Amino acid sequence: MAASLNRVVLVGNLTADPELRSLPSGFQVCQLRIAVNDRVKDRETGEWTDYANYFDISVFGSQGERCAQYLSKGRAVAIDGKLRWRQWETQDGQKRSKVEVVADNVQFIGPRDGSGPAPRQGGQESSPRFNDRGLDVPEEDFDADIPF
Repeated sequence: MAASLNRVVLVGNLTADPELRSLPSGFQVCQLRIAVNDRVKDRETGEWTDYANYFDISVFGSQGERCAQYLSKGRAVAIDGKLRWRQWETQDGQKRSKVEVVADNVQFIGPRDGSGPAPRQGGQESSPRFNDRGLDVPEEDFDADIPF
């Protein structure tokens, strides 16, 4: 049997605030919804048009808790994860299914409130860093603690 690979990388913007909930097991899961633009050139007019693709993202555990705490609608994120197909039956007996992304890694990119410095070279700003109390601290604060 041949090996298989299930990997997805997305960079987009949150279309709504994160929703954090607890599973019956007590484990935390954060639901994100992001929009990722796809540029397509119209063959007739030659004009470029952006089309949005929307993805549901599940982030589990402490990473999901941080997403719920620090992310909000409009914030740019980079998601690295895998696709998962789910199927269920509604209360009225209809079968439903959907494909979602289960995130292994979420990087926060861009400023929190949409203002601030422009992204760094390459189109991405560094991901947030957390100090020992779990607080987001600027990158330059890490260098201040180095004794040399």
